[in-house]
Amino acid sequence: MERVPAESPPAADRKGAEEDDDFGYRLFPDRNKKPQSFLVRSLFTFHNKCQLMLRMTLETNPYARLLLEALKQSGCTVFNDRHFSCENCDGCVSGGFDAATSQIVLCQNNIRQQSHMNRVVTHELIHAFDHCRAHVDWFKNVKHLACSEIRAANLSGDCTLMNEIARFKFGLKGHHQTCVRDRAIRSILAVRKVSKETAEKAVDEVFDACFNDLEPFGRIPHSKADAKRAYRDFQNRDRYHANL
Repeated sequence: MERVPAESPPAADRKGAEEDDDFGYRLFPDRNKKPQSFLVRSLFTFHNKCQLMLRMTLETNPYARLLLEALKQSGCTVFNDRHFSCENCDGCVSGGFDAATSQIVLCQNNIRQQSHMNRVVTHELIHAFDHCRAHVDWFKNVKHLACSEIRAANLSGDCTLMNEIARFKFGLKGHHQTCVRDRAIRSILAVRKVSKETAEKAVDEVFDACFNDLEPFGRIPHSKADAKRAYRDFQNRDRYHANL
């Protein structure tokens, strides 16, 4: 889920969420409502705009295209109508990965710009990729959650120089790492009833290993140009191995 401007997964068991609201579903009220018909949803401008921006991201954004290909190669093909849902959310969030349904929630009332949609989709696809390739215990192991949040903040473009300047945050040496750490902690606190000290400890204990896990990009994509190069490299991986 994204706590503006950070994202993290609600990743919750439905029954448990209703009982003690530990997993962030309070921020996604549409998750527990009966699905609306296409005709009813089509009447809402937010929903239409969300769907159009999502399609644009999936078709043109190099971050998203690489992740979609990596998920497919890992045996987790993503389908637009099955794995993405545009919904109304709490005012402080922009998106989330629902591990209970393997579905990405996009907050249609909070995502207003294409660049924002690009970042949210990329961030949540990284969670989906981690969910696909590893046995992530989203619900009980805060270190697992911390690792995926570190990777999402590091690889999604959340902490690019331009985004940080837009947030009026400036720094020199080590600023990217500081941004990744801070956003991972904020995301954990958004969806888990844990103390700030617990979140900080979890992030710090796994930071080095998870920050340096650059799959499937192979590099930190600091820009669209970096992401395009990473996508080309990813497409050529199998070609290289086939020639051995």
